[in-house]
Amino acid sequence: MGVEIRRRTGTHLAAPPPTRAPAPGAPDSAPRQWHRGMTLMATVSLFIGTRAAWTTAMASSPPVAAVISVCYASILGCAVLALLVRTRRSLIRVDAAVLVTAVALVTCGYLLDHAGTDEAALTAQAASQIVHGHPVYGQSWPWLFTTHGVGITKTMSGGADYTYGYPPLTALLAAPLYAVLHSTTAATLVPTVALLASSVLLWFLLPAPWRSAATAVCLGFGLLPHYAYAGYPAVTALALLVPVVVRWPGTGEGGHLGPTGVLRAACLGAACAAQQLAWFLAPFLLIGLYAVRRGELGPRRALVVTARYTATAALTWAAADAYFAVQEFPAWLHGILLPLEQKAILHGQGVMGISYYFTAGSSRLDYYSYGSQLLLLGLLAATLLFVRRLGPALTVLPWLPFYLATRSQDGYFLMMTPLWLAAAATVPAAAFATAWQPRLPRLTGRRAKAVLAAGLLVPALACVVIAAASPPPLRMSLAPHFARHGSRVGVTVIDVRAVNTTGTALAPHFASRTGQGASDWWTIASGPTVLAAHASADYRVRPEGGFRAMTGGQGPGSYLIAVTGTPMTITSARIPAAASALR
Repeated sequence: MGVEIRRRTGTHLAAPPPTRAPAPGAPDSAPRQWHRGMTLMATVSLFIGTRAAWTTAMASSPPVAAVISVCYASILGCAVLALLVRTRRSLIRVDAAVLVTAVALVTCGYLLDHAGTDEAALTAQAASQIVHGHPVYGQSWPWLFTTHGVGITKTMSGGADYTYGYPPLTALLAAPLYAVLHSTTAATLVPTVALLASSVLLWFLLPAPWRSAATAVCLGFGLLPHYAYAGYPAVTALALLVPVVVRWPGTGEGGHLGPTGVLRAACLGAACAAQQLAWFLAPFLLIGLYAVRRGELGPRRALVVTARYTATAALTWAAADAYFAVQEFPAWLHGILLPLEQKAILHGQGVMGISYYFTAGSSRLDYYSYGSQLLLLGLLAATLLFVRRLGPALTVLPWLPFYLATRSQDGYFLMMTPLWLAAAATVPAAAFATAWQPRLPRLTGRRAKAVLAAGLLVPALACVVIAAASPPPLRMSLAPHFARHGSRVGVTVIDVRAVNTTGTALAPHFASRTGQGASDWWTIASGPTVLAAHASADYRVRPEGGFRAMTGGQGPGSYLIAVTGTPMTITSARIPAAASALR
């Protein structure tokens, strides 16, 4: 018995025009509307930053500008075709055209900007050391930051980091190029090529409707390409993690790693040998892999598969690091652990901003680090206990602890966003339906499990509250000396009256900040190096170069900050407006 569906037209009922339902899975059936939307969004993302690149190219390299102009035409054409093509196959071809356009734009961007930043300078110097057979780790290269004019990472102890603080793989890959190019171009070319290659690989690995999303996330939006141009080793790690993450719950299926599983494990090990961010993803992947395999194979076989996967990754990592570890083990170990223990000056968009930007400081900054570590442990425990629920978000969870760290810049989050997309497209929640979870006695209801999961995160939250609520260790009053240099007004000297309100001796180091960035360290012209507990002292501090331009009465103003490394503390005091002081 048929059912007739009618629609109302005015006061009459009219039958809809007959339509032919596409055969399920037919390659030439009409594409889904959300697939068109993905393609269109990826096309639009290519506009971001393209005008600036074209403007630069017109002044320095007109042939590159001509290519960018052609890319504009391609963007417009792809946008039209994304909305007009009638078959899935045709829309996939449009997706491919969007990818090719993105690759061309990124290549043009690299030709215009490939000098790199401090990351590239350090990696290029490490590559030079490798080429000439000299040690890489434990070597200080301060001239890189004076002759190249690149940024430097300052430490809370009043110093700066002039050494190579990354695993060696990116430098190893850059070494043959450096032998030919003899410049930082070698260090920026490796991550740029890695980003392009991984973007194309991810495009092919994802289901067709998701492919343009990969183009947008990897090459559009003006995000990741600039990190590659800057020479960030993390981009190399990202490229190696792409094949690891795509359909990762299928690794070791049936109890055998096979060539694909071995390749994934090797890529994980190589990523860990490229940059430390991969270290944070690895334990989450291993917990998830064991849980999924144990649900399928039982505890013994799951453990064997996971152990083989881990051993393959570890051997790959060891192979990349072996030469440097044998050459000088303590220096190598200190070098690869440096970002975790260097106590770099506060920077980022996370909760540390409470003490850096919005209050007068904190005497317990270390608790932000404690909170970050406890959050990492809590998330690992929650993943083990509730992998069926948290498994689909396993590629996002490792980056949450960085939001609590004293260095919480957004690059730690956004540089790994292609992995989020890879998991969303290829790792559905159904993949964890039979995953093993430990049985929790007396915790059978959702509410009890939610309370337990929240309890795992409470210690981290408590540490953050302690750090944010702690008062600054110093009470500072400022007497600045202003001067005019041409049209600029600034500070030449600040007399500081500092009172240590804590029971710990402190060795303060001074700098200024306007907005989010701290200046180079100021020179202490007079005053004690160490301020005893509950003591007071007068300091006279001078900015580097003897003059520091200050803002006027408008805007956020300028601050003098005093920091200590052990314990980690910060005190901020606003510098009076220069305009009002010179009236």
